[in-house]
Amino acid sequence: MIRVGISPMTPPQVFVDLWPQIQNLYPDMKFKLITFENTLENAREILANLGQNIDVVAGIFDETMLKLRGCDGTEISREPFCVAVSIHHRLAEKKKITLDDLAGENFMLMQRGWSYYGDRLRDDMIRNHPEINIVDFDLYNVEAFNWCENENEVLLAFKSWESVHPLIKIIPVEWDYTMPFGILHSKTPSDKVKRLIKAIRQIK
Repeated sequence: MIRVGISPMTPPQVFVDLWPQIQNLYPDMKFKLITFENTLENAREILANLGQNIDVVAGIFDETMLKLRGCDGTEISREPFCVAVSIHHRLAEKKKITLDDLAGENFMLMQRGWSYYGDRLRDDMIRNHPEINIVDFDLYNVEAFNWCENENEVLLAFKSWESVHPLIKIIPVEWDYTMPFGILHSKTPSDKVKRLIKAIRQIK
């Protein structure tokens, strides 16, 4: 039984997609979903103690984030950075946006030090697109999406978060920024988690 932590920011869809192939490899493997709230305390507590109450969490990560949270990750795919906007925002009708479209916008970025790729994007914007106003925030959760919608700002986001907020639209951007997506697990995974990691690598 693999205990999977789920939240609005860490939806279980990847397990739904991989489930038939995992079942073919390990017919005895089962999943139990455990919900948790996206708070700073939970981000620290759950990820630093994977294997105690929760075995794995599906989500985005990179080396900087793994080091910060004291866990490890197994990559499944690379997810492009997108942006989230209110359905009433001037950019909401666009199929794809450019950095020029973001001129004059308040652009919500996780604070420096959270992600290597996020920091690279930040540095690119500061250097080459000073017309975009960067707004720091400290945690991806529903409140960040509420703020984005209520204040009509632009939020760095991922396609897998489309169901987080009914009044938010997620739009691809013409840039080359991506981030690993996969499962987060303990640095010393249990045998059952090792089997899951092995299954994912075989499927990949």
